[in-house]
Amino acid sequence: MAKYLFVYHGGKPPSNPADAKAVMDAWGAWFGSMGAAVIDGGNPVGPSSTVKSDGSLVDGGGANPASGYSLVEAPTLADAHKKAAGCPLLKAGGTIEIAQAMDM
Repeated sequence: MAKYLFVYHGGKPPSNPADAKAVMDAWGAWFGSMGAAVIDGGNPVGPSSTVKSDGSLVDGGGANPASGYSLVEAPTLADAHKKAAGCPLLKAGGTIEIAQAMDM
């Protein structure tokens, strides 16, 4: 079965503890709905930096920096898309980039 990297972008952080709990519960329910397909639930990520082609390091992850990641199994991109569509980040205004992880 193929593995897909979900790279999360954006989304609004919760503004109070009750909202934070609701968001965490929604993420838990979403991961739970995918069961064993979740290889690595991942984590949020901190501020990004970019290594340019000349080797220099600049602050910022570009126009749409990553805010987190997960690794999920799915038989097809269409199935990975279907799984991603239930992500709570989308309701918070974020987006998800999906890329097939290639075995080497």
